[in-house]
Amino acid sequence: MNFKTSLLSGLALAAATGGAALAQGKTLNVLDWGGAYGQSHATAYNAPFTQETGINIVVTDADNPAVPIKAQVEAGNVTADVASVEYADAVRLCDEGALEMIDPAILAPAADGTPAVEDFLEGGVTECFVGTDVWSMVMAYDDSKFPDAKPASPADFFNVADFPGKRTMRKGAKFNLEFALMGDGVPPGEVYDVLSTPEGVDRAFAKLDEIKDNVVWWEAGAQAPQLLADGEATIAYAFNGRIFNAAIGEGKPFNIVWDGQVYEMEGWVVPKGAPNLQNAMDYIAFSTTPERQARAAELISYGPLRASSSALVGNVEGKDIAMGPHLPTAPENLALGIGSDAEFWVDRDAELTERFNAWLAN
Repeated sequence: MNFKTSLLSGLALAAATGGAALAQGKTLNVLDWGGAYGQSHATAYNAPFTQETGINIVVTDADNPAVPIKAQVEAGNVTADVASVEYADAVRLCDEGALEMIDPAILAPAADGTPAVEDFLEGGVTECFVGTDVWSMVMAYDDSKFPDAKPASPADFFNVADFPGKRTMRKGAKFNLEFALMGDGVPPGEVYDVLSTPEGVDRAFAKLDEIKDNVVWWEAGAQAPQLLADGEATIAYAFNGRIFNAAIGEGKPFNIVWDGQVYEMEGWVVPKGAPNLQNAMDYIAFSTTPERQARAAELISYGPLRASSSALVGNVEGKDIAMGPHLPTAPENLALGIGSDAEFWVDRDAELTERFNAWLAN
């Protein structure tokens, strides 16, 4: 499976210096995202890890775990041992010296002996990050609200006249600016070229202007499917796993439109000064084996990052439905979207977030 360079341009692998600090007791503190995603970790990783090691896992949920990591490190009061973060945040935090190095030698090889660093997709292992999955932001709609013509493209998301109702989008610049440009007719492969220019940024905000009065903004991942379920929005731009869980797991009449998806890696980092460092490294090694990653993919529709995991992914948990076609990494889905450009967002996040907040306030 080949990912676009913009998403998966990784840092060069660097072996961490030896001798991790001794674990302090039988505790591991994990910062996670909660919801269906957090539950997939609880089932695929946490419970088996505790059973095997006797280490008790304490999970704290956050809307974005990168935020408390940065705050803890800056305050010199680090309580988290492991955190799940988006790839761009991992790159930024690593550059800022806020993360521990992770020795790739701790990662298990594939069943055929292929070293882990070769089994992971390109960019899935860096000096401070070990990927767990590929997720995406997707357009989704309540099928019951559109008995005739169905929304089928980013352009339809912005077409309130033909596809009426409120929209719901994540509160922030990232993902929305890319989606707005695709909604305005920019081919996926040209989105970051356009967005890298002042005129392109203006164009994206102008497109968002068209629906600004019709958007309900969400901040926590669980809000988007709930807004659809409550009828407060008819179309969403949301985490694919949240929509999938509501549709397949809860029977909601939600359909995903893969056209216009923006996909990104997510994975584990260890905050600098983690109190249970060795436990953290053991957990990362355990949870990123091919078998564990495949198991997690059966619980939520996020694609595993290890090549050897793909063939191990079976049916949706508790359903006679193959999970493979519902993953962002399914070839037919991947072809309809773009990879989030980590380098772009590391360089431009603060500037574009400031502009987005000012735009939202006006």
